[in-house]
Amino acid sequence: MNRRNALWGLLFVSPWIVGFLWFQFYPLILSFYYSFTDSTVVKPGKFIGFGNYVKMISSDKDFLPSIKVTILYSLISVPVKLAFALFIAIILNMKSRAVNWYRTVYYLPSILGGSVAISILWRFLFMKEGVINQMLSYVHLPPVNWLGSPKVALGTISLLVVWQFGSSMVLFLAGLKQIPGELYEAARVDGAGRMRMLWTITVPLLTPIIFFNLVMQTINALQEFTAAFVVTNGGPLKSTYLLGLKIYDEAFQNMKMGYSSALSWFLFAMILVLTLFIFRSARSWVHYEDGGKP
Repeated sequence: MNRRNALWGLLFVSPWIVGFLWFQFYPLILSFYYSFTDSTVVKPGKFIGFGNYVKMISSDKDFLPSIKVTILYSLISVPVKLAFALFIAIILNMKSRAVNWYRTVYYLPSILGGSVAISILWRFLFMKEGVINQMLSYVHLPPVNWLGSPKVALGTISLLVVWQFGSSMVLFLAGLKQIPGELYEAARVDGAGRMRMLWTITVPLLTPIIFFNLVMQTINALQEFTAAFVVTNGGPLKSTYLLGLKIYDEAFQNMKMGYSSALSWFLFAMILVLTLFIFRSARSWVHYEDGGKP
């Protein structure tokens, strides 16, 4: 009977297993092999060892700048996104008859925000004659070259990701619901204000959720592609030329599939190192009820 149940179980999960092996695991292994070859899109190529990795460090002029832009983009988008998500979650945690409607409305950008259509809309909003500059002109402020200036272009596409704060907000809201109200009542009796309660009660008790959101949003930010590709195409002057966009260009513009695979594995290693760093640092600032550590 146990063997029969196991066979039925394997039968039902077999579509997922086949899909994972064929569409994820096999491409993963294949890309690792390609990273040691000079393969192109049209031919397999030959084995060149660590030639691609040596090239990206020694002779690729866009490699280090793209890493710098990617890290800067993550440093801008991730903290602002988490702070804004926590702010909205605190507001939605207040008692209101229409709170469910508000939660739905605030979550919608996370469903739509990652699409190409929304990225195109973002480009039209922030173009030189776009809606944002028209609104500035109504209040007699000078227009800003949002997408044409290297100083502000990266911040502009970062706002597109910050706008997709819904998933982080939902997790923060769930965490706020778990904080006992007695703690706030005791703090009010002691004369604590809202900001004091925020930093001494709310934030410390939310550190596990902050930690989870920080890890997930950092991974997503380091892999960002759509905003840089659709809104600015890496410009101006490659100020928004993220590493994900460079991987795409090497594979489908320059047809260097082997070199693109090597860049992909470097990005994987960078994400792994930064994630491990966040896990290590979490031991000093993340607090669990049972006293455990990440």
